[in-house]
Amino acid sequence: MRLHHVQVACPRGGEEVARRFYADGLGLVEVAKPEALAGRGGAWFRAYDDGGAVTAEVHVGVEEPFAPARKAHPALLLDDVTALDAIADRLRRLGFEVDGRERETFPGHLRWHAFDGHGNRVELLARR
Repeated sequence: MRLHHVQVACPRGGEEVARRFYADGLGLVEVAKPEALAGRGGAWFRAYDDGGAVTAEVHVGVEEPFAPARKAHPALLLDDVTALDAIADRLRRLGFEVDGRERETFPGHLRWHAFDGHGNRVELLARR
């Protein structure tokens, strides 16, 4: 069994804010939603390895009424601590909240928690 994707929510019209966080901030690539799902709104993002294989997929779906996921979250594993810290810096420069209070609390890893523009929690971590 493998995880295919994780979905987080946004309010109607929240796609541009999602793009700033997931594409501009995290560096994920936006991909077209299947035609049958495109009318629902939202946006899909993927990460790829050097060989072009998909390594992570995040779907941002419109939810009404909207409530951000402040505890439940996707956790994205970065290649190294340098990449982890670079993404945290980029997110901060883009105006997103990045929380380092739990940076050293997950055994064998360093991590940040960030909040997308809609308040959804996203964990970013790398092996020590």
